[in-house]
Amino acid sequence: MLQTAILRNLITHDDYTRKVIPFLKKEYFEGAHKVVFDKILEFVGKYNKLPTTESLKVELDDSFLNDTQFSDAVALIQEITSSDDKSDIEWLTNQTERWCQDRAIHLAIMKSISIIDGKDPNLTKNALPELLQEALGVAFDTNIGHDYLHDIDSRYEFYHKVEEKIKFDLERFNDITKGGLPRKTLNIALAGTGVGKSLFMCHVAASVLAQGKNALYITMEMAEEKIAERVDANLMNTPIDQLTNISKEMFANKVNNIAERCQGELIIKEYPTGAAHAGHFRALLKELKLKKNFIPDIIFVDYLNICASSRMKGMGGAINSYSYIKAIAEEIRGLAVEFNVPIVSATQTTRGGYSNSDVGLEDTSESFGLPATADLMFALISNEELEGLGQILVKQLKNRYNDPSVNKRFVVGVDRSKMKLFDVEQSAQLGLVDSGQPADSHNTKYEGFKV
Repeated sequence: MLQTAILRNLITHDDYTRKVIPFLKKEYFEGAHKVVFDKILEFVGKYNKLPTTESLKVELDDSFLNDTQFSDAVALIQEITSSDDKSDIEWLTNQTERWCQDRAIHLAIMKSISIIDGKDPNLTKNALPELLQEALGVAFDTNIGHDYLHDIDSRYEFYHKVEEKIKFDLERFNDITKGGLPRKTLNIALAGTGVGKSLFMCHVAASVLAQGKNALYITMEMAEEKIAERVDANLMNTPIDQLTNISKEMFANKVNNIAERCQGELIIKEYPTGAAHAGHFRALLKELKLKKNFIPDIIFVDYLNICASSRMKGMGGAINSYSYIKAIAEEIRGLAVEFNVPIVSATQTTRGGYSNSDVGLEDTSESFGLPATADLMFALISNEELEGLGQILVKQLKNRYNDPSVNKRFVVGVDRSKMKLFDVEQSAQLGLVDSGQPADSHNTKYEGFKV
């Protein structure tokens, strides 16, 4: 029996034990084998050496087992220690990996049946693909990390490798991200209602299109046509309320001119509020690749808090807002990793943050688990004075790409009528509290704002 052979070699072959024990799970075993494995795992973890027969029996004496469980476990220990196993370690390691994979799939199927029957209080049937995918991904990874003193070449190459990024057309954002958004990341704009979350994402989507990149814009707040209208105003450099005054022929000419100078593509997809999750987005991406040969370079999700979770039941169940929103953030960031793209999304401020001129991470609505998951998070802040200057204040809240104390606060110009953002002069950045502004200059048409 393979379970018995595994346990026997776990207490007799040190190399085998150290190679496989990180991947073995208690739930893979059954009956007395589970009890004995638990004791072996506990002993190796505590003393960093293989247990003896006597030590295992002593550990069993200290366990809360009934008479049947105790006698079965003692008999199994006697069996695995009395036999001289001559198994080939390489063969046994491969067999152990295959057994772990089979057990993981079996347990995932049993878990799936429980979810389908409605017996799991937290997970929905949308979690089934991820459960099975995780089980199918079980493997013995022999890579145990980066050796600082010996892996010099790989580290040096990493330092000099030019990372592919999606650039902004806003210099300050390029500064704080070291040249743009890296792939496999989640980037969040925090703002109150009406400040400019969708405006920011529409502007960046338009700029990505102008760079010749492909963008997918997923909206759950506004209709597809409303998002397209904002992009039209931006790329046509036309006030949004004047788009209806343009003749059909002139409108078609403007769109053709955009197509000529913008080699990328923009797909806008609308989902009902709160009804779509990472599973729907994954299916959309696969469908776009199959039907239109469209592969996005960046994805926008407008916005994260009104997505659903593919793993957890909605807020009406036993799940609190922290766990639920954190699960959504983790699933969307996982999507970014899976499809090798940066994802840009947004979240609302709390009621207190809406009127706060110095928004912080604590002003994130519903869940602090969102900033814990994001790679970049920044606040967009507006008030009457900023509106009069035609500016939005940006405050870095979290930044895994660069030092967030440099350019911690800065302003960008905004033309709301044309749904555009633009750089302002360095003089406009002076006087910002803890801004960490470098002494350089950028183009503008507005003057400064002081906090």
